[in-house]
Amino acid sequence: MQQIGHFLNGRHVAGSGASQDVFNPATGEVTGRVALGGGDVIAQAVAFANAAWPAWAATPPLRRARVMFKFKELLEINTKKLAALITAEHGKVLSDAEGEVQRGLEVVEFACGIPHLLKGEFTEAVATGIDAWTMRQPLGVVAGITPFNFPAMVPLWMIPVALATGNCFILKPSEKDPSASLLLADLLHEAGVPPGVFQVVQGGRDAVEALLDSPGVEAISFVGSTPIAEAIYRRGTHAGKRVQALGGAKNHLVVMPDADLDGAVDALMGAAYGSAGERCMAVSVAVAVGDVGDRLIEKLAPRIRALKVGPGTDKEAEMGPLVTGEHRAKVASYVDKGVAEGAKLVVDGRGLSLQGYEGGFFIGGSLFDNVTPDMTIYQEEIFGPVLGVVRAKSIGDAIQLINAHRFGNGTALFTADGGAARNFASAIKIGMVGINVPIPVPAAFHSFGGWKASLYGDHHMHGPEGVRFYTRMKAITQRWGANPGAEFSMPQIGR
Repeated sequence: MQQIGHFLNGRHVAGSGASQDVFNPATGEVTGRVALGGGDVIAQAVAFANAAWPAWAATPPLRRARVMFKFKELLEINTKKLAALITAEHGKVLSDAEGEVQRGLEVVEFACGIPHLLKGEFTEAVATGIDAWTMRQPLGVVAGITPFNFPAMVPLWMIPVALATGNCFILKPSEKDPSASLLLADLLHEAGVPPGVFQVVQGGRDAVEALLDSPGVEAISFVGSTPIAEAIYRRGTHAGKRVQALGGAKNHLVVMPDADLDGAVDALMGAAYGSAGERCMAVSVAVAVGDVGDRLIEKLAPRIRALKVGPGTDKEAEMGPLVTGEHRAKVASYVDKGVAEGAKLVVDGRGLSLQGYEGGFFIGGSLFDNVTPDMTIYQEEIFGPVLGVVRAKSIGDAIQLINAHRFGNGTALFTADGGAARNFASAIKIGMVGINVPIPVPAAFHSFGGWKASLYGDHHMHGPEGVRFYTRMKAITQRWGANPGAEFSMPQIGR
């Protein structure tokens, strides 16, 4: 039985006290026990980080960038090893796990350019004999609380930018799939990150609350469900911290009558059922505009029934199991609610059992038609392989439908009409928009984040917004030369 502990001050530390089972979702077997650290472990990590921070903050940005370059190289070498850990504890297919690592690696590549990104602005002679400039400085000790569905990618959306800008970082990963975090710690340590600059504390709610309340932590980054995101934002900001808390989603993909229907179906298959729907950018609602609905259902249904579901290590599998048996039961209960509330269940994924993997947390893809906005399966984030089709008379109705939803993470439009696409992109009240792109996750040198109940805080994640989140602006105004004497009026520019 593998014992999974913490990474503190440059070394692995076995946990003591409470622990929790870690499962292989494909078999249902317990493969390890993860320590559940509390306030005492958080206090140790914060103390180590605050001791390490002055030297790391004083390290020239170019040297920090070179550490990121080395980390990038090590990630590339260890991609398959990291992906295997993800599949073993999360369940997603290996190709998807490798893709997750790649999207995280892109943020490391972005952070390699940190010397350029930290440059301030300079103005000579803002007044007689006075120059002014701005500069960005790190916050200090920051922390990331990350979800089970992307145990490598989401931490990698935070860590490289935070470290490269001169902060120390404490990671509290999901207790459901904790092993990837420790491999990241090993690679960062090998790349040259000093002890205390990056640490991992395994744990649950107690660890989260200790981070939120600790006066030694300056900022919190979070990705997870909306209720927890809101709670973290409120508690963290009340404690005077900077907080970015990314919450849930209900992503719509609008299919116009003029769309390439085969392309739209391909897009829906990957976006709705990839990673078993356990993505904050998964498409869970297809909006069929005009007369395209029946044709869309006719093409989708056989594709969903033919989904190749299997263990993530099976190269032929298109979709793996859900992360836990508890989550599988929750997803199945949403299918039950959809039927009870009057939606038409076209494909039923409940009750799937695979020979040789009867104990695994598998569920098949489900498809609903005639979903309406008052239904639970439309209002709430299911986080599983369940797609609902809503009918809309026009693109205007589709826009109104999407804008009325409380979530605002991502959306997509499939059409051949450039004018319709332009109007959609402008009118839609969603943070990330795809035009003939089903999962519009921005490139690392842009920034990721939603609107409305999908994001609490002012800063999106990684990219330029990440740099702004992990640094504070400081403005310097400097005079050399003769003393102008006492000035009792407000200083004026240009005099």
